[in-house]
Amino acid sequence: MSVVDELLSRSNRLGADPRNTNYAGGNTSAKGVEQDPVTGSAVDLLWVKGSGGDLGTLTEAGLSALRLDRLRALTEVYPGPEREDEMVAMFDHCRHGPGGAAPSIDTAMHGLVDAAHVDHLHPDAGIAFATAADGPHLTEQCFGDRVVWVPWRRPGFQLGLDIAAVRREHPAAIGVILGGHGITAWGATSEECEANSLEIIQTAQAYLDQHGRPEPFGPAAPQWRPLPVADRRARAAALAPVLRGLVATDARQVGCFTDRAEVLEFLAGSEHPRLAALGTSCPDHFLRTKVRPLVLDTPADAPLTTQLARLRELHAAYRADYTAYYQRYARPGDPAMRGADPAIVLIPGVGMFSYGGDAQTARVAGEYFVNAINAMRGAESVSRYQPIDESEKYRIEYWALEEAKLRRRPAPKPLASRVALVTGAGSGIGAAIARRLAAEGACVVVADRDANAAAAVAKELGSTDVAVPVTVDVTDAAAVDAAVDATALAFGGLDLVVNNAGMALSAPLTETTEADWDRLHSVLAKGSFLVSRAAARLLVEQGIGGDIVYIVSKNAVVAGTNNVAYGAAKADQAHQVRLLATELGAHQIRVNGVNPDGVVRGSGIFTGEWAQQRADSYGVPVERLGEFYAGRTLLKREVLPEHVANAVFVLVGPELTHTTGLLIPVDAGVAAAFGR
Repeated sequence: MSVVDELLSRSNRLGADPRNTNYAGGNTSAKGVEQDPVTGSAVDLLWVKGSGGDLGTLTEAGLSALRLDRLRALTEVYPGPEREDEMVAMFDHCRHGPGGAAPSIDTAMHGLVDAAHVDHLHPDAGIAFATAADGPHLTEQCFGDRVVWVPWRRPGFQLGLDIAAVRREHPAAIGVILGGHGITAWGATSEECEANSLEIIQTAQAYLDQHGRPEPFGPAAPQWRPLPVADRRARAAALAPVLRGLVATDARQVGCFTDRAEVLEFLAGSEHPRLAALGTSCPDHFLRTKVRPLVLDTPADAPLTTQLARLRELHAAYRADYTAYYQRYARPGDPAMRGADPAIVLIPGVGMFSYGGDAQTARVAGEYFVNAINAMRGAESVSRYQPIDESEKYRIEYWALEEAKLRRRPAPKPLASRVALVTGAGSGIGAAIARRLAAEGACVVVADRDANAAAAVAKELGSTDVAVPVTVDVTDAAAVDAAVDATALAFGGLDLVVNNAGMALSAPLTETTEADWDRLHSVLAKGSFLVSRAAARLLVEQGIGGDIVYIVSKNAVVAGTNNVAYGAAKADQAHQVRLLATELGAHQIRVNGVNPDGVVRGSGIFTGEWAQQRADSYGVPVERLGEFYAGRTLLKREVLPEHVANAVFVLVGPELTHTTGLLIPVDAGVAAAFGR
């Protein structure tokens, strides 16, 4: 196995276990020899995880390759700690070959330490030692001379020099505890380095398990005892839209809710207000979690109205405090304040909401705070949790180098930070709409009465950061309300709803039964009403506007034969668009619709009797129905589900922001359906 393959294999193993490091946290490296393609001579190289990568999913493209001789020669031009940030630009002059990831701030640590393999990780047990008030004593007591304490220093070139000196001066040491930060380990081989990393982590955890005192978060407080599962989920769903509206004061965000046992245990403890106020400590965390969370201070079972009123007060106070924090430490040339809203909101007895520009960022922010909770538990069990000073937190959070990392992120897609609920999305037009919205950056809840179909489409779209399935019968008000609640718990709230669930049948008036009429109106008219009602309640509570889109039909405006029940139900939907646009405009909720026609290929409703019924009505073979529909249009083109999805995107995207009450025809040109 090559040096690079060994490095990637080790990195992926370490990164796959959250006990070793958090997502996108830490970095690993290996040194080796390759032939210089220009001179043909052997050259010593360093391969190190680049900026922003994740160890668990690291590939060769995520590595930086640098010439070791040039990297180590930087010690001769190093201008000192006050100007160490200048050294990051110098790393580019040490790179070997084209491509590769941008070198991270930790590159010096890996290059200057005299060991073939180096791991820098953020394990919860290691951070517990790193943030303990008497961390140096604990480190010596736990590890003896095998692990050395290094006082807090912001990551950079000087920290690399410090660790290199430890390596030289303590030949028996296998690594270090970095005060306020994490651990670094080394080895002569990849296997030895990994073993040393795991030894530090496992030894630290064993010490905490053996010596830690019970109730590290203080005695459980009765008023913050976790609510029963159903009650806390219901309370979280009720709080979610208001919270999302509050944290969107500066920019719209996606939310993530969790009621993990670690979170509920922490919040039940009498010491959680003190500990939460101290915030996180590991430098990786500040950009995601902010300097500290917002913590609700009411009893867990307080009335919902009481909690909502208190959250509004606490949010205003949080923004004022955060602005003051920024102003205390900001210096000329610092990045502008990124926003004063919290990234973490803690609700005792209920759980934690975390927020970010997309679902992954929101989820990872929550995971980072769970890491912080675990570190607090460990530190408080054997000592006292003491993270780095607030001024140092600011230096990390508003570090120009971290700002540069943010600028390297791809530009957000048009629907980034938007949350969509699409009904009837397990097939046909609904599935096409779900695909298009997800492709444009939205988080999508794939709702369908067929659980397997919904799950299959959601899986196709990607991870649960992109899409989740929900089973719902749109004719059941309780099921619809539950689907909207599930959306709020999955992504923090809701921004756009697509009423697509439908069915169809064709029969002459004299053969249309009451059951036919009731069934069609229940699914189409009543179903879209129930979905819009539940969604509007959330959107109004959220207070940041939104979109409701109806997938109607050309039949809403054109009188077709043998079509009274379907056409009447679709006309009902079309008028709901106008009625709701009029009513909800005051809340900045836009309501529009799409009138497709002749969507045969790929359409869910044309897989059953409807296709044969419509073919019989027009006197054409069923296999030529799509061709027939296309032939009667002005453009002579067949309409596909993707064309309807395109129209939905146009309605909810960034261009038609001033349009509501509109029904867009997607029918390839049916003159009888022209607006009038």
